[in-house]
Amino acid sequence: MKHLRIFSVLAALLLGTAALAQTPEEIITNMDKEMSRYDEADGVVMTVDIKMPILGTMSSRTWTLGNKNRVEASAMGATIVTWDDGTTTWTYDGKNNEVTIEKSKINKDGIKDTSDGDLSMFNGITEGYDLSITKETDKAWYIRCRKNKSNTDKDAPKNMDIVVAKDSYYPLSLTASAGGMEITMKGISFGVKEEEVTFNQADFPNATVVDKR
Repeated sequence: MKHLRIFSVLAALLLGTAALAQTPEEIITNMDKEMSRYDEADGVVMTVDIKMPILGTMSSRTWTLGNKNRVEASAMGATIVTWDDGTTTWTYDGKNNEVTIEKSKINKDGIKDTSDGDLSMFNGITEGYDLSITKETDKAWYIRCRKNKSNTDKDAPKNMDIVVAKDSYYPLSLTASAGGMEITMKGISFGVKEEEVTFNQADFPNATVVDKR
């Protein structure tokens, strides 16, 4: 009877653990729900690393608040900082100590391109992919996304790897390979101050200013 009771307890524990287990699809669904709570009024920060053959890795950190953003990028020892408020773009070239002022770039639809740092890129990102959990720790799930036959987008990467935090369901990182490049988005956090996305000429008193507007 004693052994039977022990078996019953172990069975109950195993069933409870199984009930708590989540499929990769459920994890991504929960991630989408949490990301949808993001309020643009709070602002978001993220890092994007782009690994390219021969050229190496270019890393950028983006701060986005409403229609304003700031991007700090570094590659091959050079640092470029760009601010944009939807109308004007300021670019600081650290190597030449030069600030270039231009009108904001407009895409083919006549709309300001605000894709950098926009969390909407995560919406439905796994559609057309088969998901599997490749690794699990006490803090995160590691999910591999493999492109399936229903995905007819020629530009969609064949594989993506998403790491999702267990405590918040926020994506810790997303890595994809496309066009010979490996792109990783990581370090996502919320809360941006107005001064972090606003260009201030006083911060560059000795820089040469080139106004191309």
